[in-house]
Amino acid sequence: MPLHLIKLAVGAQTLDDVKRWQASRPRPLKHQTRNTPRRAEEILDGGSIYWVINRLLVARQRIVGIAEGRREDGTACTDLLLDPTLIQVQARAVKPFQGWRYLPASDAPADITAGAAPAQLPEALRRDLAALCLL
Repeated sequence: MPLHLIKLAVGAQTLDDVKRWQASRPRPLKHQTRNTPRRAEEILDGGSIYWVINRLLVARQRIVGIAEGRREDGTACTDLLLDPTLIQVQARAVKPFQGWRYLPASDAPADITAGAAPAQLPEALRRDLAALCLL
Protein backbone atom coordinates (compact mmCIF):
# COMPACT_ATOMS: atom_id res chain seq x y z
CA MET A 1 0.00 0.00 0.00
CA PRO A 2 1.51 3.37 -0.93
CA LEU A 3 2.41 6.05 1.56
CA HIS A 4 1.80 9.70 0.74
CA LEU A 5 3.19 13.06 1.85
CA ILE A 6 1.19 16.13 2.81
CA LYS A 7 2.75 19.56 2.21
CA LEU A 8 1.70 23.20 2.47
CA ALA A 9 1.72 25.02 -0.87
CA VAL A 10 3.48 28.03 0.67
CA GLY A 11 2.47 31.31 -0.93
CA ALA A 12 -0.40 29.82 -2.92
CA GLN A 13 -3.89 31.20 -2.37
CA THR A 14 -5.59 28.93 -4.91
CA LEU A 15 -4.88 25.77 -6.84
CA ASP A 16 -4.47 27.95 -9.94
CA ASP A 17 -1.48 29.58 -8.23
CA VAL A 18 0.17 26.16 -7.93
CA LYS A 19 -0.66 25.35 -11.55
CA ARG A 20 0.87 28.61 -12.79
CA TRP A 21 3.98 28.20 -10.68
CA GLN A 22 4.52 24.63 -11.82
CA ALA A 23 3.89 25.50 -15.48
CA SER A 24 6.79 27.96 -15.32
CA ARG A 25 9.23 25.40 -13.86
CA PRO A 26 11.64 23.29 -15.92
CA ARG A 27 11.05 19.57 -16.35
CA PRO A 28 11.36 17.17 -14.71
CA LEU A 29 9.08 18.88 -12.23
CA LYS A 30 10.46 18.70 -8.72
CA HIS A 31 9.82 19.96 -5.23
CA GLN A 32 12.91 20.47 -3.09
CA THR A 33 12.81 19.64 0.60
CA ARG A 34 15.48 19.70 3.29
CA ASN A 35 14.81 16.23 4.69
CA THR A 36 14.79 12.92 2.86
CA PRO A 37 11.75 10.76 3.67
CA ARG A 38 12.94 7.72 5.60
CA ARG A 39 10.07 5.73 4.13
CA ALA A 40 10.97 6.58 0.52
CA GLU A 41 10.42 3.03 -0.72
CA GLU A 42 6.79 3.11 0.41
CA ILE A 43 6.27 6.53 -1.17
CA LEU A 44 7.69 5.34 -4.49
CA ASP A 45 5.17 2.48 -4.47
CA GLY A 46 2.44 4.76 -5.89
CA GLY A 47 2.54 7.60 -3.36
CA SER A 48 1.59 11.21 -3.99
CA ILE A 49 2.24 14.61 -2.48
CA TYR A 50 -1.00 16.16 -1.26
CA TRP A 51 -1.07 19.97 -1.40
CA VAL A 52 -2.62 22.09 1.36
CA ILE A 53 -3.81 25.57 0.37
CA ASN A 54 -5.41 27.88 2.93
CA ARG A 55 -5.62 25.04 5.47
CA LEU A 56 -7.44 22.76 3.03
CA LEU A 57 -6.04 19.64 1.43
CA VAL A 58 -7.14 20.20 -2.19
CA ALA A 59 -4.98 18.34 -4.71
CA ARG A 60 -2.32 15.70 -5.19
CA GLN A 61 0.50 14.82 -7.55
CA ARG A 62 2.16 11.45 -7.95
CA ILE A 63 5.73 11.26 -6.70
CA VAL A 64 7.68 9.46 -9.43
CA GLY A 65 11.15 9.70 -7.93
CA ILE A 66 13.21 10.82 -4.97
CA ALA A 67 16.78 11.97 -5.54
CA GLU A 68 19.61 13.89 -3.91
CA GLY A 69 19.63 17.48 -5.06
CA ARG A 70 21.23 20.88 -4.63
CA ARG A 71 19.55 24.20 -4.04
CA GLU A 72 20.62 27.25 -6.04
CA ASP A 73 22.93 28.27 -3.18
CA GLY A 74 24.66 24.87 -3.28
CA THR A 75 23.18 23.39 -0.10
CA ALA A 76 22.15 19.77 -0.20
CA CYS A 77 18.46 18.88 -0.37
CA THR A 78 16.13 16.15 -1.56
CA ASP A 79 14.31 16.43 -4.86
CA LEU A 80 10.80 14.97 -4.95
CA LEU A 81 10.21 14.33 -8.65
CA LEU A 82 6.55 14.93 -9.50
CA ASP A 83 4.19 13.89 -12.24
CA PRO A 84 3.03 17.24 -13.68
CA THR A 85 -0.66 16.28 -13.46
CA LEU A 86 -2.47 17.91 -10.53
CA ILE A 87 -5.45 15.86 -9.40
CA GLN A 88 -8.13 17.58 -7.33
CA VAL A 89 -9.28 15.70 -4.25
CA GLN A 90 -12.27 16.05 -1.99
CA ALA A 91 -11.19 19.03 0.07
CA ARG A 92 -10.57 18.48 3.73
CA ALA A 93 -9.50 20.89 6.47
CA VAL A 94 -6.10 20.29 8.07
CA LYS A 95 -4.39 21.85 11.07
CA PRO A 96 -1.33 24.03 10.50
CA PHE A 97 2.06 22.28 10.40
CA GLN A 98 5.56 22.90 9.11
CA GLY A 99 7.51 20.89 6.55
CA TRP A 100 5.81 17.77 5.27
CA ARG A 101 4.04 14.91 7.01
CA TYR A 102 3.34 11.31 6.10
CA LEU A 103 -0.22 10.53 5.03
CA PRO A 104 -1.27 6.87 5.11
CA ALA A 105 -3.25 5.75 2.07
CA SER A 106 -6.18 4.89 4.36
CA ASP A 107 -6.41 8.56 5.43
CA ALA A 108 -6.02 10.09 1.96
CA PRO A 109 -9.06 11.88 0.51
CA ALA A 110 -10.68 10.54 -2.63
CA ASP A 111 -9.95 12.06 -6.03
CA ILE A 112 -12.61 14.20 -7.65
CA THR A 113 -13.38 12.55 -10.95
CA ALA A 114 -13.84 14.64 -14.08
CA GLY A 115 -17.40 15.93 -14.31
CA ALA A 116 -18.21 15.31 -10.65
CA ALA A 117 -20.37 18.02 -9.11
CA PRO A 118 -17.78 19.42 -6.64
CA ALA A 119 -15.30 20.01 -9.48
CA GLN A 120 -17.93 22.16 -11.23
CA LEU A 121 -18.07 24.60 -8.32
CA PRO A 122 -15.77 27.62 -8.26
CA GLU A 123 -12.68 26.91 -6.20
CA ALA A 124 -13.44 29.59 -3.58
CA LEU A 125 -16.92 28.13 -3.01
CA ARG A 126 -15.54 24.57 -2.78
CA ARG A 127 -12.99 25.79 -0.23
CA ASP A 128 -15.67 27.51 1.87
CA LEU A 129 -17.99 24.52 1.75
CA ALA A 130 -15.16 22.14 2.67
CA ALA A 131 -14.18 24.38 5.60
CA LEU A 132 -17.77 24.03 6.82
CA CYS A 133 -17.55 20.23 6.33
CA LEU A 134 -20.30 20.38 3.70
CA LEU A 135 -18.25 18.66 0.98
